[in-house]
Amino acid sequence: MVVCLGINVGSEQDGSGKTYARPVLVLKDLGKSTLLAVPLTTSTKNHPLRPSIGAVAGKSAHALLSQIRVVDTRRLIRRIGYLNKDVFSQIRKAAKDML
Repeated sequence: MVVCLGINVGSEQDGSGKTYARPVLVLKDLGKSTLLAVPLTTSTKNHPLRPSIGAVAGKSAHALLSQIRVVDTRRLIRRIGYLNKDVFSQIRKAAKDML
């Protein structure tokens, strides 16, 4: 999904462009108006909290597990694809282990 994350503070990940859009991985629906999202990056910086999720929109992407956040569903802009089930399970397990 691509969401409008807005302008953030300090080292928080924010979006770009007029709408501050950023691709995210939706980990879990938390109700009809909120979801748990992980921002994605194309940075190749190697870190345990940045597992690779494969290609998104033709670019290699990594999940920023240190930036997990609750997002209102009104911030959703568009769906950009689906993640392989095995990769998604690995990301969810890594997020649970982190907490």
